[in-house]
Amino acid sequence: MPPFTVLHVCMGNICRSPMAERLLVLAVRARLQRRGSGPDRADDLLYSHSAGTGGWHAGEEMNPPAARQVAGRGGSVEGFAARKLRSDHIDAADLVLTATADQQEYVVALRPDAAARTFVLGEFGRLLAAVDLADLPPADTHPDAVYARGVALVAAAHAARAGTTALSTDDLDDPWGRGDQCFSRVADEIEEVVDPLAAALLG
Repeated sequence: MPPFTVLHVCMGNICRSPMAERLLVLAVRARLQRRGSGPDRADDLLYSHSAGTGGWHAGEEMNPPAARQVAGRGGSVEGFAARKLRSDHIDAADLVLTATADQQEYVVALRPDAAARTFVLGEFGRLLAAVDLADLPPADTHPDAVYARGVALVAAAHAARAGTTALSTDDLDDPWGRGDQCFSRVADEIEEVVDPLAAALLG
């Protein structure tokens, strides 16, 4: 039940998935503000969190260039600590977005019943564009309405996936150790998915 829960997964949980976690929250807050609703209500409507397939960085802060991208775009990096993905994280998620196809396979291997709600980030962005939002439950800023719309959106994206082929371009490059320009490009690619996701959830 509410809030609608999105789990972001990458390898070490210090670069791609934390950027996606925080940039989705930022997108929801911006959408609420445009609707004239308090952006501080975002936590009631959405729980965006992340984990890594490996636990090497458990307890660490976001990688500094990743943190710079989040902060520079208006998001918060406070309170973040990397962690290793666990089965219960997947069980509690309404939508799982992975940085790469390999990580999608890892999630589904841990929890086969999560296959219908697990997508590579870029893949989900492509499928989202094919969903007719008019077929979803009405958009509203009540937690129950956002939850119902989100669950229906995920089901519609999974239905749209039938018969399609994954693309190598769906994967996010790993920017670790590659400098601010690469991190900026990856953050842009994340925003290209999480912004439309926030819009689809809230109308």
